[in-house]
Amino acid sequence: MAADYENGDGGGDGYGNGNGNGFLHEGIASEEAEARLADVKSLPAIADDGSKAVEQIGVNTLLNRLKQSIASARDFAGFLKERSSLEEKHAQGLKKLCKSTHESARRPDSRQGSYVAQLDNVTRVHERMADNGVQFALSLHQMHEDLSDLANNVERGRKHWKQTGLNAEKRAQDAESTMEKAKSKYDSLAEDYDRARTGDKGSGRVFGLKGPKSAAQHEEELLKKVQAADADYSGKVQTALTLRQELLNSSRPQAIRALQDLITECDSALTLQLQKFAAFNEKLLLGNGVLVSPIKKESDVPEQQSLRDMVSSIDNEKDLQNYITSFTPKVPARSKTIKYERHPTLVPVNQTPATVQGPRQPKPQESPLPQPAFVSGQQSFSSSSRHSHVLSYQQQQPYQPQPPPQQQVQERGYPVAMPSHTQYAPQPPQPHSLYTGPAYSPTLPQPPPNHTQQPLPATSYPRDQHLPPLKPVFGVALEELFVRDGSAVPMVVYQCTQAVDLFGLDVEGIYRLSGTASHIGLLKGMFDNDSSKVDFRNPENFYHDVNSVAGLLKQFFRDLPDPLLTREHYDAFIESARIEDPDVRRDALHAVINALPDPNYATLRALVLHLHRVQEHAHANRMSTSNLAICFAPTLMGAHNGPHIADAGLQTRVVDTVLANALQIFDED
Repeated sequence: MAADYENGDGGGDGYGNGNGNGFLHEGIASEEAEARLADVKSLPAIADDGSKAVEQIGVNTLLNRLKQSIASARDFAGFLKERSSLEEKHAQGLKKLCKSTHESARRPDSRQGSYVAQLDNVTRVHERMADNGVQFALSLHQMHEDLSDLANNVERGRKHWKQTGLNAEKRAQDAESTMEKAKSKYDSLAEDYDRARTGDKGSGRVFGLKGPKSAAQHEEELLKKVQAADADYSGKVQTALTLRQELLNSSRPQAIRALQDLITECDSALTLQLQKFAAFNEKLLLGNGVLVSPIKKESDVPEQQSLRDMVSSIDNEKDLQNYITSFTPKVPARSKTIKYERHPTLVPVNQTPATVQGPRQPKPQESPLPQPAFVSGQQSFSSSSRHSHVLSYQQQQPYQPQPPPQQQVQERGYPVAMPSHTQYAPQPPQPHSLYTGPAYSPTLPQPPPNHTQQPLPATSYPRDQHLPPLKPVFGVALEELFVRDGSAVPMVVYQCTQAVDLFGLDVEGIYRLSGTASHIGLLKGMFDNDSSKVDFRNPENFYHDVNSVAGLLKQFFRDLPDPLLTREHYDAFIESARIEDPDVRRDALHAVINALPDPNYATLRALVLHLHRVQEHAHANRMSTSNLAICFAPTLMGAHNGPHIADAGLQTRVVDTVLANALQIFDED
């Protein structure tokens, strides 16, 4: 091969058929390669123009925009579905309500007349409004289905054109990528061939299967490879140009137009459904408005009543008159006259029972009741003396719920001694029992011989009348009452506790059951008029209603401007109640009680010792210390409202501890 190469005839077939013109073909191949290379170099400009077109209108951009339109359509379709469901539930519920109202209005225990007639008209209006709501719900449901179907169809079109458009883009990109690879191979072979042709020694010797190749053989082999790579590169360029041209002229515009049509269709359908939704809302509201207030017409056709006219047509007076008139045949004839018959037990011993007709005869007026003996305006209370449980007023007269000392009342020409508390041990009657005069005091001394014993007279107040508040007691501070009346314990507290001690210790639920409001109001008026004239030793003076007396006592404490245990010491009482040890808690409460003002201390002592006597009869009245504490805690410490609402349990604990240790905190003697 070396000899052939040197003579120039061995390799002539490969380079110019042995005539020394081998480089002629080489020059032709080089020119063709250069021309094709120029064509390839012009492709980037085309690619750049395509990139600009993709940037301006891209399939991916329109696909994303179409995806947004579909999402919006589905969101509004879901809104329509939910709104339709709500409207249907509302309409069905309104129908059920109208039906139940119509049925209940027809029951015998409901009001009839014009009321039920107009109520039927009102319910019929609401039923028609419910029908409008049902139609509105059906329309919304149909809109939801139409919009959902459209969104599904558009989604299928989007998937189709996504696959078609992106596949066309991908084919063009793959062809360009293949072209670039062919160009790289072609350039590499052309450079190798150029080095071999110019005799560049840097390429070294080439070895083949049969041994080392000569330069001519190597050059010929490279030329064949360059020509093959050139043909392949040229074909790839042509394919890339064809696919790019097809993409720009056909595939991409077609996909873009299809996607734009889908976007327009979806957006237009959504806008249409929004317009229909607005129109249906207007129709619903206008329809309901016409039902509630019909439009007035100038024709002679009777107008439908508005809802306001229906309600205005209800005649309460006529309905009441018709109802009363319907019972006229059932009015029973008056069979006998009304008269008062006094019970034999109320007749005095030496008087024959008789029937009394007409108004009750007035009773002798009782002399004013003096102040209780256990208090005086000159007494003083000190904290040091309270700690020793020995008060100055205790040394003068021990506190008991007793009436004033012996008084002489002139009745029918002879003096009768009024009993003191220590002279009788009453047996309390049941609530609202009739008073039987001196029968409630078995140890009452007998009157002188040849004289008839008379019951204790009732207070000379006009019965069932409200008296002017000449000396108000309710709503007045204890300090003011003390200064005005000279009594540390108000007369209302003394009289009420005395009445309960005499007649209410065995009454079940005393201080828990409410009295008669009218009685409490009258008794309150009596004390506000002049408390010195009130005497509750006679149950006629409190209408034989001991529960009203108990309610009156609690009303007095509730009306105090400052609670009995005072706002100043409220926090100290609450903190003492938080102590768990019962003995320590009792001593802490005892110290706070000793710090109370004198009228508050004296009144609290009288009340606590009275409640102690009440709870001693718990087997009969069922009022233990805990029950009494529940009843009196808000009365003595302030209502359970505002910032004190969380202290309800602690307030009860304060009063319960004081009542349970009444004789340790207050000496009874």
